[in-house]
Amino acid sequence: MELRGVEELMDLLYACRGVRDTPGSPGAPGPDLHEHALRTAALLRRSRPADKELQLTGLVQPIGRLLRPTDPAGRAERAAEAVRPLLGARVARLVGLHPWRGVPADDDLLRLRQAAEDGRTAGFDAGVLEDWRTVLELVAARNARLGAVD
Repeated sequence: MELRGVEELMDLLYACRGVRDTPGSPGAPGPDLHEHALRTAALLRRSRPADKELQLTGLVQPIGRLLRPTDPAGRAERAAEAVRPLLGARVARLVGLHPWRGVPADDDLLRLRQAAEDGRTAGFDAGVLEDWRTVLELVAARNARLGAVD
């Protein structure tokens, strides 16, 4: 599946509501994928406010769970393939590498992993998905312009 626009991506992210990937602390369920994505993106916005691509990586990384529900090993790769045409090579690379613990991590990957981990337990209001629409549109438009030049 190749995402054809921000609206399709937003639909996938909304579909993450109620889907749980990993449990939280014993006896308590972890956040659903939708809330976890919002928290991860919000934490990245706090630590790297100018880095919209990194923030969006945190937001979109859970879509692999929906694209490959029965294939945990292929989720990150499938999510990366889906977002590459829309959000660009950097976001796709980070989404694809996010779960692979054996991969040497650069600063971006370390920040992403830390935010994802913190996002599982962070107790704060991370806002709503609609808050991210403009950022998604800006990065997608910039990627489309850059792609047209290649």
